[in-house]
Amino acid sequence: MTTLPFTTPITTAAGTTVSLAEYSGSALLIVNVASRCGLTPQYAQLEELQRTYGQRGLQVLGFPCNQFGGQEPGTNDEIAAFCSATYGVSFPVLDKVEVNGTDRHPVYSLLTEVADADGMAGDVAWNFEKYLVAPDGEVVARFRPQTLPDDATVIAAIEEVLPR
Repeated sequence: MTTLPFTTPITTAAGTTVSLAEYSGSALLIVNVASRCGLTPQYAQLEELQRTYGQRGLQVLGFPCNQFGGQEPGTNDEIAAFCSATYGVSFPVLDKVEVNGTDRHPVYSLLTEVADADGMAGDVAWNFEKYLVAPDGEVVARFRPQTLPDDATVIAAIEEVLPR
């Protein structure tokens, strides 16, 4: 079992350092995102999840990453403007991070220990890999990029961990 400590620091798109404690008590769907990827339309489905389940305790968190084909080259301001204007994103899109390699963000150091449904752990494969974290910090599921946010398995997993 991998548990994500709520003391883990994260940086907002505005450059403010906070911790995951900001979201303590919520189920989290953590996603590495990119604006110029064939999978970018998943932003719309992620926003729909936020709107549908947000009041019940789900928080989507987007971590922009430029490690896959240079598909997130923008600044934090450019990324935020794109997400808002193109997909109406209301969930936090945080500071750009590395999800693989020696400069991997601490959140992803823990997340990549979690295996997907096929039993494969390790590096993030591509943009829009999704991790579901229960309100107690336990990382309960990993969904590869091709699994859409509105896939029945994702929805069922989210409903299972929503705060009661």
